[in-house]
Amino acid sequence: MKFSQFPIQTHRESPANARSEGAALLVRAGYVSHGGELLPLGQLVIQRIQKLVAEPSFLFHLGLSLLSGKDEIYFPLSTGSTEILACPSCGFASRLELAPVKKTVFCTEEPALPEKVLTPDCPSIESLALFLGIPPEKTAKALMFVRKTDEKFIFVVVRGDMTMSEAKLAALVGEIRLANDAEIRAVGAVPGYASPIGVQNALIVVDDLIPQSPNLVAGANEAGYHLKNVNCGRDYRPDMVADLTLATAGDPCATCGAPLESTKGWVLASEGAFDFEKILFALAESHHDEKGLTLPALAAPFDVYLMNVLGKTMNTTQAAEKLYNQLTGAGTSVFFDDRDERAGVKFNDADLIGCPVRVTVGERGLQGGMVEVKFRRESENKLISLDQIVSFLQK
Repeated sequence: MKFSQFPIQTHRESPANARSEGAALLVRAGYVSHGGELLPLGQLVIQRIQKLVAEPSFLFHLGLSLLSGKDEIYFPLSTGSTEILACPSCGFASRLELAPVKKTVFCTEEPALPEKVLTPDCPSIESLALFLGIPPEKTAKALMFVRKTDEKFIFVVVRGDMTMSEAKLAALVGEIRLANDAEIRAVGAVPGYASPIGVQNALIVVDDLIPQSPNLVAGANEAGYHLKNVNCGRDYRPDMVADLTLATAGDPCATCGAPLESTKGWVLASEGAFDFEKILFALAESHHDEKGLTLPALAAPFDVYLMNVLGKTMNTTQAAEKLYNQLTGAGTSVFFDDRDERAGVKFNDADLIGCPVRVTVGERGLQGGMVEVKFRRESENKLISLDQIVSFLQK
């Protein structure tokens, strides 16, 4: 491809709205517009990446620092839009809202008899625990929803000190919405003082820690009253038991028990589907220096950036054209900077665009039958014979 056929608009200055250095370089190098739309150069990269998908582990060969979950692959980045929990010990990673956690049983004791107690003005876990002088771990939190597909009432119970993950619940029962007061009363519960004891026509779903938590305080389904010593399995029977609570940084990893760490990032792959635009941005974040992009050969838009430095006594353009035809004929992907432009501008753009190899056809080298070769990630130039350059680059 020639510059005259495939014009690229590069920029010397970074865009003011760039959220990261890699994103700024993609705009400066002409891969992405200032508005974030893919330009032809960026589309070329994505086309090259898409050809690699037949190899499932291709992402790990692109030189990216990745976190791998059960069904997703993440690229950690402080400006990323997805919150991630990761284990530095075993490598486990997951979206925050779906991360499993190794849970701790608060106490083990024999089930006691239920006891109804007056608890005025205690509609919240915090007010209830304070009034009774107990830790939140000894309470049961009731949360009530309606499944959107069939209007089924979903009654959820988690331990009072924990936060339910709506994403985990939705993955278990389907898309949900909050139940209103009328719907709560219709199943026999009382808003603010609800428990699953005695409710009708409801799907009762409990967090997997609830059956291991004896003698909890739960609502009495009567305004102003709670029940002490409520036990799952004896006082009510759940229809489903599952992990329903949010993990947080510092919680023990469900796989190895080491403390989880919080980070942000992008989801590059989910259940085998790849977000190729995000992969392009991840490449830019991972592969750049102060001069521009340094893309790996597997993902670069072209294998070679070919340029000629106009000579005073020799026709360097003619020699560059010949070499261009030789390289493309040998199957090498070449971007030929055939502009009538100063050498400094071409060198800067070559570094900015970041192809793996730059080949310069100049008067000084041609006088000895040589061209200059520079690998983008190396500082030294090499002089290679014109007779050997094609085979040299194919190696």
